[in-house]
Amino acid sequence: MIQAKWILMAAGLALLTACSSGEDNSAATDATDATNETEETTSETKEESVEDSADADVAEEELNEEETTEENADEEGETAQAEPLYRVNPANSSVEPISDANPQAVLITIDDAPDKQGVAMAETLKELNVPAIFFVNGHFIDTDEEEENLKKIHDMGFAIGNHTYSHPNLKTIPEDQQREEIVSLNDRIEEIIGERPEFFRAPHGVNTDFSRALVEEEGMVLMNWTFGYDWEQQYMEAEALADIMVNTEYLRDGANLLMHDRAWTAEALPAIVQGLGEKGYEFIDPAAIEGVE
Repeated sequence: MIQAKWILMAAGLALLTACSSGEDNSAATDATDATNETEETTSETKEESVEDSADADVAEEELNEEETTEENADEEGETAQAEPLYRVNPANSSVEPISDANPQAVLITIDDAPDKQGVAMAETLKELNVPAIFFVNGHFIDTDEEEENLKKIHDMGFAIGNHTYSHPNLKTIPEDQQREEIVSLNDRIEEIIGERPEFFRAPHGVNTDFSRALVEEEGMVLMNWTFGYDWEQQYMEAEALADIMVNTEYLRDGANLLMHDRAWTAEALPAIVQGLGEKGYEFIDPAAIEGVE
């Protein structure tokens, strides 16, 4: 208790001494000023921070706008790229360039898929980076294994076409049966791969007025072919088939090449692709053909 009183007395004496000696409260003032300066600095810093934050928000907004503009430009570019590059000539089934598409190109098509060689042929073409249309028959997708084969071909990125359910000559059957052959296969294919075929090719290349109208109603591109040989006896051998497919007199720009799901064709396929490439031909992507959505 005594000690506390002495402390208070000493503090009072010091204060009186400071006043009597003419000293002012400059230290306290300085401390107050320093405090005020600190508060002002802090306030300025906060204001600058707010301004910086606002600037950052504006910059971020501008960046987002630029990114959105770029994304829209990319989307517009993709849309432009999706414009058709080729169209099928209805008179001869050749594939003709639209505008400035490369005319020196051919279309690969495989009929009667997926029989025994379809998946292997698709794997070969995929490895060679060559697009193609696989025209499907309904009697080749009856079992679970055959369904899986069709899925594999589709999942590799190949276009799927309709070649009728049971491969009849359409001129020999009535219209209701023609409808069944075409529409039921479209339904079946959609059931398996989730998409309806974009292309139609009639067995033996034989169409009727009814089948043509039905194909148009179903939104498919109709085509036959310009040449093919693998069903002829002398070309049921890989080397002979590759030679004729590359060196035939019928090979020209826009040729629509017909091949089938056959062992000798599967074996000849790499040589056919190589030979056509060496002659300067590119391979038409079915997705770039007019009428494909």
